[in-house]
Amino acid sequence: MASEGIGARVRRKEDERHLHGRGRFVGDIAMPGLQEVSFLRSPVAHARIRGIAKPAQGDVLVAADFTGMLPIVTRSAIPGYKVSDYPSVATDKARFVGDILAVAVARTRAEAEDVCETIVPNLEELPPIVDVYRGRAKDAALLHEQWGDNLFLQTSFDSGLSDEVLNAPIKVTREYKTARQCMHPMEGKGVLAYWDFQADQLVIVTSTQVPHLIRTGVAECLQIDQERVRIVTPDVGGGFGYKCLLQPEEIILGWLALNRKAAFRWIEDRREHLTAGANAREHHYKMTAYADARGRLLGLDAEVMVDTGAYSVWPFTACLEAAQAGGNLPGPYDFRGYRCSTYSVATNKPPFAPYRGVARPGVCFAMELTIDAIARAAGREPADVRAENLVPASAMPYTNVTNKHYDSGDYVASLRTAQQMIALDKIRARQKTPEPDGTLIGVGFATYTEQSAHGTKVFAAWGLPLVPGYEQATLKLTPDGGLEVRAGIVTIGQGLETTLAQVASEILTIPVSRIKVKLGDTATTPYSTGAYASRGIVMAGGAVSRTAEKLAERIKSIAAHLMQKRPEEVTFKDGRIEAGGASLDFADIGRAWYLRPETLPEGVDTGGLEVTDGYKPMVDGGVFSYATHAAVVAVDPRTGIVKILDYVVVEDCGRVVNPMIVEGQTFGGVAQGIGTALFEESTYDEQGQPLASTLMDYLLPGPTELPSIRMAHTETPSPYTRHGIKGVGEGGAIAPGATVVNAINDALRGLGAEVCEIPATPRRVLEAITAAQKQAAA
Repeated sequence: MASEGIGARVRRKEDERHLHGRGRFVGDIAMPGLQEVSFLRSPVAHARIRGIAKPAQGDVLVAADFTGMLPIVTRSAIPGYKVSDYPSVATDKARFVGDILAVAVARTRAEAEDVCETIVPNLEELPPIVDVYRGRAKDAALLHEQWGDNLFLQTSFDSGLSDEVLNAPIKVTREYKTARQCMHPMEGKGVLAYWDFQADQLVIVTSTQVPHLIRTGVAECLQIDQERVRIVTPDVGGGFGYKCLLQPEEIILGWLALNRKAAFRWIEDRREHLTAGANAREHHYKMTAYADARGRLLGLDAEVMVDTGAYSVWPFTACLEAAQAGGNLPGPYDFRGYRCSTYSVATNKPPFAPYRGVARPGVCFAMELTIDAIARAAGREPADVRAENLVPASAMPYTNVTNKHYDSGDYVASLRTAQQMIALDKIRARQKTPEPDGTLIGVGFATYTEQSAHGTKVFAAWGLPLVPGYEQATLKLTPDGGLEVRAGIVTIGQGLETTLAQVASEILTIPVSRIKVKLGDTATTPYSTGAYASRGIVMAGGAVSRTAEKLAERIKSIAAHLMQKRPEEVTFKDGRIEAGGASLDFADIGRAWYLRPETLPEGVDTGGLEVTDGYKPMVDGGVFSYATHAAVVAVDPRTGIVKILDYVVVEDCGRVVNPMIVEGQTFGGVAQGIGTALFEESTYDEQGQPLASTLMDYLLPGPTELPSIRMAHTETPSPYTRHGIKGVGEGGAIAPGATVVNAINDALRGLGAEVCEIPATPRRVLEAITAAQKQAAA
């Protein structure tokens, strides 16, 4: 039998049911008496609620009807952080378009929506805050009056900028902006809640990444004990961070099921997602970089403002994005002078959520464009300047200026490999001859680090209400020699049903087809804070590995007795148990424990063939994957249209568990990142009205917009994790914005034009060209 353990290209176990339409999502579940829920959402961005008139017909609830339901309150121990109540149903004010004002219940969703149309809110409109600059103005309207301003949090970091740094021969100042985006998982949010009379429990079936966290949040807001709440996560059609938050809709439907002892469901539609779903990635950067004459970075002075929306989300707060931005802005670069201030600004927009990469797409964009700007100022090849600034392999493990501990890697090698794959020398030669169609050719690079599986100390330092500890897994050998794996992590498309089985197979050699992985049910799985921050395979994989080793010792003890050998002689090979020429099947062990206990040795471990154990990496600050992306683009200076001609990724996530899944994760991430670079933008007018409420307005890249992506793997195992594994789930989405825009600016350098905002739409490209022409003519 060929090995199906770590490193094997095993086909995903979950794909069979999905490809045959046999998945089970929230929308697929039917039960007797199920009622559907629709929400009346605020039509204005900022208003005082003077009253809400219920219709004569229809089942409608407003805030006052939800007795005993507490608002979502997200606290943090970070000094200066301001707490905001986030009522699931708005009470005194509506603070963004889409804020829930009333709830309608009916037999069908269509009927519930019709009832919503008859509800009449009395709203006194207030001045809206629609951007960070207005939010920080002294005369700005206040979202939360008790604060006295619109800042959730301001932070600062200063390692010192010496006079030598401030007087460096190269000084580059830039302002960058990244657009607000929506996450767009294929399946939107979905919640079904009912009362289980037999278990005496509130059961919430929800499309979430964090079922155990949701149980805690629901119990707090509904003021019931956690043992009376069960969270079940069926198949999840993508998460991307949007589904790792406690949602108001989960609280509302939980209240309905708890108080009415019936079943209720809500399925998010695409318009709700675009206008009321949690948003992400609206960053503003003011950067000044100091470098020597060769472009060696000496210091960085930065201000980061994040438009965090109206409320602080639970449990990650409104400030995680800015905190991550300030800490990760230095990226993979080796310098010591760093000063950064961050501002988390409240605005009349939907609350901010962590989105695949959490701040790093923004900081990578700002940092990588700055590196290229330094290279232009030095008159050198950007790839060479980048290489000279990257942390060298000889310095690993390396602790950077913000105390990020890079465990292992060769960043320069990844850059040089990407440079070879993209054929930089040929591109530079090509650029010397004008293109027949008048387009301009450019090449761009971006190198980044991806912090994964950061745990207790990091989250505790952020002062979050829930902090991850030891990830646990339970493994059970069945009577016929199969294996059940239960973990609290959730599969949201990242292939964990397969990769966790591969980790177990690596230890026990049981075929992946005989390993059943059960996830996503607080009643049956060990506690976990869930799937986010590229933690799944490091944390849950580590827990499965550690637990499999403990189960292996129990199996060896029984096997040695049955084969009349010593336990240290027993080995596992190709799904069988061997010792000195004797051989057993795993079913023989299961049969002995469950069916023929008289054959067991004296003093057998009474814990049996079911083991639970926990794990976290040796270093609690996380491990760091990394990659270099490179792209070649053609820019039409007459229309501003950008076409990606070639795209390569050189990725290193430590020891690769399943190369096929890593490639799939990376390709999907790059597709999202190209959307960030060129297409996706949630825009608002001066009144805070969302202007991209359909997919006609919010542009997503499709097959015709995406290039054929070429990828190379390198493996630099982490010294701190089991099997040297690092996370990879977010990486593909981090670098494309920087990579593509660096390529655009390389194409435009002969015109003196520079794009500093994403998405780099045709309009923005043309504006950059026009601005350069005006400056040249002045």
